[in-house]
Amino acid sequence: MTRRHTPHAAAILVTAAMTLVLAPVMAAAQDPVKSFDLLNTRLKPGDTVWVTDAEGRQIKGRIATLGPSALTLNGDQAGRTFRADDVRVVVQQRRDSLKNGVLWGAGLGFLGGVTMVCVGDSEMCSDPEGKWGTVMIGLIGLAAGAGVGAGIDGLIHGRDVAYRAPGAGPSARLSLAPIVTARTKGVRLSFSF
Repeated sequence: MTRRHTPHAAAILVTAAMTLVLAPVMAAAQDPVKSFDLLNTRLKPGDTVWVTDAEGRQIKGRIATLGPSALTLNGDQAGRTFRADDVRVVVQQRRDSLKNGVLWGAGLGFLGGVTMVCVGDSEMCSDPEGKWGTVMIGLIGLAAGAGVGAGIDGLIHGRDVAYRAPGAGPSARLSLAPIVTARTKGVRLSFSF
């Protein structure tokens, strides 16, 4: 006796298979470079960065020049140059790759279109002539999903630590400030990392 799959089971199997096929390999963030003179292997002029100096101030700007012993930023403090020994951390802004958004969106759009047809009209999925209509709706979902996925990924910005000076581990700050007004007396506590 042969076992026959229902359209719902087929949609679930297709969804699971496509999810496994389209699942992108997650790219791990690169480790920070160990030496300032290697920073040019990760960054180039025009990149947006946040530089934390020896006093803990963080300055955002675009790299104007990058050499083995200094970095110059354009931004709020245009032309600000940092010597290598004054830099504790350099964090770079990065965009999310559109590729994974397009792939996820296309896969989920196709599966969503096929699943909606199969759930809404199970005869269409089982009828040999109706299968082409199901595939066409799946392709429309694929195109729409790819566009939505690209749009979402285009909005995602991330940050990676490109350089961390030796001994400049992840920083955490704790600050206490008194609050004294006519009606209130207290302490403001803030913690950041």
